[in-house]
Amino acid sequence: MGSALLQGFLTAGAAPDRIIAADIEAAKLEQAAADYRIKTGEISAVAAAARFIFLAVKPQDMQSLLLQLSPLLQPPQVVVSVAAGVTIKQIEAVLPAQIGVIRVMPNTPCLIKQGVLAVSAGQYVAETDLRLVECWLKNMGSVHIVPEKLLDAVTGVSGSGPAYVYLFLEALADGGVLAGLPRVLAQELAVETVLGAALMVKETAEHPALLREMVTSPGGTTAAALFALEKGGFRALLQQAVQAAAERSKELGKHD
Repeated sequence: MGSALLQGFLTAGAAPDRIIAADIEAAKLEQAAADYRIKTGEISAVAAAARFIFLAVKPQDMQSLLLQLSPLLQPPQVVVSVAAGVTIKQIEAVLPAQIGVIRVMPNTPCLIKQGVLAVSAGQYVAETDLRLVECWLKNMGSVHIVPEKLLDAVTGVSGSGPAYVYLFLEALADGGVLAGLPRVLAQELAVETVLGAALMVKETAEHPALLREMVTSPGGTTAAALFALEKGGFRALLQQAVQAAAERSKELGKHD
């Protein structure tokens, strides 16, 4: 996700020499410098020099990183976290007083500028700083400013959602192969169908249920297929998946 953030900043017009990256793995830093022509440095140097510090680390690594950064930061610096489950309150508790904290929940399609990003701001974040971060993030997809209490649910829908779609695409293509289609054609049909259906919902602004009814003729093939899906618990399973991801996100935030 760090690479997606870098691409977004550069697309937004940020000068490469105004971006400094740090990583514990030297090889990753060298690759980033070569790919994006940005500056790199030690974490301490980056923290001291930067106005906005983006933390793209795993949740379990956040506490130790914050402890390392804390002595180096002071207002009006802003810390932006993309770590799932780590709350603004937990981050603020480690950092100096009045440091602005922003949480971002992105998803992997950000890598191709088709992502969904939910953003929540802490009490010390200036409106101008929040809008600047929002502007940068818009180069990676759609941005939604939401209360932090909704971020766990957002994780269940859009954060983890691409994985559900990939699994659905895999199963849909497998079904095509079972019905006699060549593998390559089955996958192409599955991908194009899902993409087209999603765009249909977005561009018509109709409820998915209404569009589903438009495809479903009485006694037809689609009606038979939908019956099989409902009988197998398809709808309930998706709802349970979203709930499981949201609950796991909450658990990740309870390490303190």
